[in-house]
Amino acid sequence: MNTSISRNAAYIGAGSGLILFGMFGLLPGSLLGGAAGIKFAGMLFGLPLSPGILARAIVLASMLMGVLVAGIAIVTASSAAGWLVGRVIGAMRHEHASENTILVRK
Repeated sequence: MNTSISRNAAYIGAGSGLILFGMFGLLPGSLLGGAAGIKFAGMLFGLPLSPGILARAIVLASMLMGVLVAGIAIVTASSAAGWLVGRVIGAMRHEHASENTILVRK
């Protein structure tokens, strides 16, 4: 029973992490990834960037990578926090149940 509580809490944490990512992680991830992509494309092609397809593809790929990294970080952290809360709740319920069985046996 203890593992099912922690697993359900981890799922709840992952779901809330997806919501938090949509609210607070999507824009900063694409912004930071795009800035890194412009810097990298500028090192390759020189600044200011020409409107070529290769420079745009590098910036797009880095923006997608920034969004992906932000999503993985936020969802993993919230899922781990949910799992930890579930483990604590499961341990408290298990401890409370063992106290009740000791009182009944006496």
